[in-house]
Amino acid sequence: MVKISKRTTFVYNNPILKYMIKVTCTNNQKTETVKAGSSLLEIFYSIDCNLKYRPLCATINNKAKSLNTRLYDNVDIHYFDITSAIGKKTYLLGLFFILSKVIEELYPNGKVEMANSISKGTYCPVHIGRALTEDDILAINKRTQEIIDSAIPFVRHREHTDVVIEMMEQKGRTDLVRLLKTTGKIYTTYYTLEDNADFFFGTLPPDTSFIHLYGIELYGNGVLLRFPDSKNPSQLRERTVQDKMFKIFDEFHSWQKILGISTLGDLNLATSTGHSNMIINIAEALQSNKIVHIADAIVERHKKNNSLKLIMISGPSSSGKTTFSKRLQVQLLANGINPKVLSMDDYFLGRERTPKDENGDYDFESLYAIDLELFNSQLKDLLAGKEVNTPTFNFKKGGVREYNGNILKLGENDVLLIEGIHALNPDLMPEIPAEAKFLIYVSALTSIRLDKHNYIPTTDNRLLRRMLRDYKYRQFSAKDTIARWASVRAGEEKWIFPYQENADVMFNSATLFEIAVIKDMIEPILSEVPQNCPEYTKAEELKKLLSMFNTIPSQNLPPTSLVREFIGGSSFHY
Repeated sequence: MVKISKRTTFVYNNPILKYMIKVTCTNNQKTETVKAGSSLLEIFYSIDCNLKYRPLCATINNKAKSLNTRLYDNVDIHYFDITSAIGKKTYLLGLFFILSKVIEELYPNGKVEMANSISKGTYCPVHIGRALTEDDILAINKRTQEIIDSAIPFVRHREHTDVVIEMMEQKGRTDLVRLLKTTGKIYTTYYTLEDNADFFFGTLPPDTSFIHLYGIELYGNGVLLRFPDSKNPSQLRERTVQDKMFKIFDEFHSWQKILGISTLGDLNLATSTGHSNMIINIAEALQSNKIVHIADAIVERHKKNNSLKLIMISGPSSSGKTTFSKRLQVQLLANGINPKVLSMDDYFLGRERTPKDENGDYDFESLYAIDLELFNSQLKDLLAGKEVNTPTFNFKKGGVREYNGNILKLGENDVLLIEGIHALNPDLMPEIPAEAKFLIYVSALTSIRLDKHNYIPTTDNRLLRRMLRDYKYRQFSAKDTIARWASVRAGEEKWIFPYQENADVMFNSATLFEIAVIKDMIEPILSEVPQNCPEYTKAEELKKLLSMFNTIPSQNLPPTSLVREFIGGSSFHY
């Protein structure tokens, strides 16, 4: 049994603290008077804050906090439930902690990891010395439910980092020990669930009963954790099949073995010992080899089938589609195929014909914001060998289509390279035969993990990229980018992610080192976000994340690196 530190003390029973404080609940914009020392959860039950579902966490002056946090001063509070991004993360961490406890209880030396998000859930490899069976799943679910029904508290502790390191060394958590030794923190926060101690990057629910609905199912070499649907928390999110994406994760893990880097502690140690250049060179070479393989696959199909003329490239915001496209063009040219570029953005409808969303705003993410009739008509003419006068969409004039003599015609060894978020949507080109298309999905699909129990969401990776690009090239502040991000994500969920598995190939544009490279560039930008706005919560979370990385100098990156699309210094013209 791990010895848990008992040095943490509490002051909320101190008789001196019998005064009242004022709290403003920003969920309903009402100010209430409460006793000093009250917890966020106690305050929630004493006021009506108009939250639809049970709270999972809260912010105090826009800083994320556990609901067990006690207050001793006037503050603003905002509560979050399962329908929010921060609430979903809190729910995930709570359920995973329970799963970790269950695996350690049921199996001698049993271990579980948190690997990545997939199939509308979270993939968790399980190591028990053999493959899991359906009987194992029954036993795991049974014990999980018992723990949930017992309403066992998740207890937060804050202790000297050396004490936490000693505790985790007893547990054999070398991945976490390496992380804590390389971050340079004096104090570290950890949680306990009875006699089980662990570190989590984020807040946890007050107790296990807050996990009201879950699924634990066989998946890969472990289990898939499933969660409530944010639109209807009384039911689980519908599971999807993502076999192609799962193979990309396997590929990435094999790359990690080549590099000898699996978690952030490994990367920090390698950086501090002068090995960052080698890591960059190997990682870039692995990505280059992947692009070469994709180009070879296109060439092989083109030789077998001369009707292959369209290379469709899709991916969400800040996925690196543009640089990938340019690097693919180089490889295709080296193989005797001439790619010509057609921008889907040039086929946008005028503002007066653009569809609107449920809020009455223009929905530029919609497939139907594109002039599908013109787009398909010109594609058919191009495939038939005809000459076409392609349009240019002038965004500066408020969204006007112009014709500036951009004449396009496909020769025998020409292919049309089309990049856009709808490139994999079957409704984009319903009458174009499948044999004429090669479909590619590009995104930052997975990146380095903090440790084996904490992964970095790919959406955070892309948000950091977009924030830096928006600031450098579009004059948008970090606050602006964070404020738009929920809308961007909603568009991706509706128009991009459902069609990922349609791709012939997938390309993971993330690298193990990129957050360490952009750290020093993005921290000052995040520091500009003022505390008196809701975007401050995400900015603070990202600043804490970046603080755990050792910096890698950006000048060590080659000019063709995908990361250059966001930090500058690329040899490609954008």
